[in-house]
Amino acid sequence: MKIILFGATGMVGTRIAIEASARGHLVLAVSRSGQSPIPGVAATAADASDAAEVAELARGADAIASACVPPRDGTDPREPFLALNQGLVAGARQAGVGRLVVVGGAGGLEVAPGRAAADQPGFPEAYLPEANAHRDVLAYYRSLDDLDWTYVSPAAEIAPGERTGRFRTGGDAMLTDDEGHSRITAEDYAVAFVDELERDAHPRSRMSVAY
Repeated sequence: MKIILFGATGMVGTRIAIEASARGHLVLAVSRSGQSPIPGVAATAADASDAAEVAELARGADAIASACVPPRDGTDPREPFLALNQGLVAGARQAGVGRLVVVGGAGGLEVAPGRAAADQPGFPEAYLPEANAHRDVLAYYRSLDDLDWTYVSPAAEIAPGERTGRFRTGGDAMLTDDEGHSRITAEDYAVAFVDELERDAHPRSRMSVAY
């Protein structure tokens, strides 16, 4: 596959680039800096919110992947993060690319039917703006009927670690282990993300990944 990966130099984006490249996919790593996350992967600089730039890069690609994150500069991230995803979608349409897989958030996952983690007492206040930005974006994707999108939510805890290739996938519910913990390494999250790019097992829906 030819994959255009936005947000390719972040913690998760780098690992998606590593995983996809290791499987033999042709990856173009896109970021504001234009740096390659790993040797041998082509890279360029572009603004994911600019539909024309997205379209120019994506023409001829099999899929667009986004590991972009909401702004973390202390401002309200909801509007700019939604605009970024709207730019990705508009660019995909212009380029004729029908497949878009995005890194989602965990705060909107349900801890009980109809009860999101971000709405529960004790949810960290510092993470609430980013959680709400991700929830806005998911609502936006769910309003689309002309694009094959998948929103891939990680576990509540995601950090660099070991690639085991062993994990569970689900839907809207937060996955936890026998002790009630919800976690995944960035490496195994990347495995699940690239699996989804290849298999398209969760079209037009959210999927979750955890141990």
